[in-house]
Amino acid sequence: MSADQTTVLRLFFALWPDQATRKEVAARQQGVVGRPTRPDNLHLTLAFLGQQPATALPLLETALAALPATPLPLLLNHSGYFPRHRIAWISPEPAPAALLALQQNLTQALAQLPLRYEAPAHFMPHVTLARNAPAAPDPAMAPVAWRSSQIVLVQSDTLAQGAHYRVLAARRLEEAS
Repeated sequence: MSADQTTVLRLFFALWPDQATRKEVAARQQGVVGRPTRPDNLHLTLAFLGQQPATALPLLETALAALPATPLPLLLNHSGYFPRHRIAWISPEPAPAALLALQQNLTQALAQLPLRYEAPAHFMPHVTLARNAPAAPDPAMAPVAWRSSQIVLVQSDTLAQGAHYRVLAARRLEEAS
């Protein structure tokens, strides 16, 4: 992707689910009040980078390529709500050590790059089910066995009909043998 110095992109790194997982998570959106996340946008954010120059893409792709590519199965077994942002979500509880290690590895790699990136004080892994939600989803929601097919670098564009995510680079996770 070529870009001049002034092109700025809104970027994040995420675990991207396989199609079966995407379908299962989308099914859990039934009955959740609010604006549901489009099924093709479902993901688990590892690092939100915010506005970054397009010229940083090669560095970010290199950081992505250096991440471990081992499968990271998760059990999304806990639902909750961020009242300030009115977001209904589902998450793994407790967060597996391998997921926390992957996020920490990525955060450390990003800290070494000449970017404006500030890691959050606390990583709260979750998958957004709906925005503009008035309350948390049903706590008795059936768990989802989350299988990620890849770790991705994503560009987020805000459109009138909602966010549109475009995968710019991916690191495929290898199947367990």
